[in-house]
Amino acid sequence: MSEIAHIAATIFRRARHDKRTLVAIAGAPGSGKSTLAEELAAAMNSSGQSAIVVPMDGFHYDDAVLARRGLSQRKGAPETFDFAGFECLLKRLGSETGEIAVPVFDRSMELARAAAEIVSGDHKIVLVEGNYLLLDEAPWSGLRPLFDFTIFLEVPREELERRLLERWRDHGRTDGPAWVASNDMPNVDRVMGKRLEPDLVVRSEARKTQ
Repeated sequence: MSEIAHIAATIFRRARHDKRTLVAIAGAPGSGKSTLAEELAAAMNSSGQSAIVVPMDGFHYDDAVLARRGLSQRKGAPETFDFAGFECLLKRLGSETGEIAVPVFDRSMELARAAAEIVSGDHKIVLVEGNYLLLDEAPWSGLRPLFDFTIFLEVPREELERRLLERWRDHGRTDGPAWVASNDMPNVDRVMGKRLEPDLVVRSEARKTQ
């Protein structure tokens, strides 16, 4: 059994049949959260289950809000997300069974698009991916009880740095190295240094990332 199939089977065993099952896929920037989430969703859907990915990034504050708050150079840090809105969405996903619209972050425009994805009543497994889902800091630590199963991607720090440098180079960002040093790596250290214990740790040095 492949790693993806094994994780998918583990999630299915934890699934609730009366309502949606919420799975947290957490990890530092560059750890491969979105890649793992999409692979799991594809595996589940191909086996007859109904899964969808909901990224935390849809709750990025707009650049104009960050500028007013003096947080433009910290975009991606915990304080640059609409935590209350994200928490409200998780509670709705866990308690309601009908259609729910969710925002999606569009990296090509560097902003979140409201109601860009729909979690339908048929989606029984919601794979929520984001950096801070298991962050042991208030208010983020309060999210843990909202999830039925939690996964943390563990990748060596030097590999994360390499991936992040490659990411910004591929996006054509000329200040990539400076941004990684001043913003991304502090966020990496925050995620890795203050982590609630997950149900499953996935260790990887070679997983491709988004």
